[in-house]
Amino acid sequence: MHTEKTQPILFLGGRALMSVIFLVAGISKISAYAATQGYMESVGIPGALLPLVIVLEIGGGLALLLGVSARLAAVALAGFSIVSAVLFHADFGDQTQSIMFLKNLALAGGLLLVAAAGPGPLAIDRLRKR
Repeated sequence: MHTEKTQPILFLGGRALMSVIFLVAGISKISAYAATQGYMESVGIPGALLPLVIVLEIGGGLALLLGVSARLAAVALAGFSIVSAVLFHADFGDQTQSIMFLKNLALAGGLLLVAAAGPGPLAIDRLRKR
């Protein structure tokens, strides 16, 4: 079913679907800044790191979506997803947290595939090389 004609759309679709979670999460952290900062501090993470988290989620999400330094963004977001899973979702007695943990790991896996294969043909980095 995979052909040269569908490959560009599949790469772009995959990047877009993965980027949405980071963009939405970053924007929601801005709108609930104090609450997010408090939650981070409740698990022992300095709230002062929140601006970096927001920049990573929104900046990395946009980079992934647009295909600008997508491999680097994918590696950074994969690492962030794994660390977030361990720090915030490792309560395996709670089914919702277990699902969130596995979701983060699966997302990291998809991001590592982008890091390995590249962003595909419909990416700003690739279009600049033409």
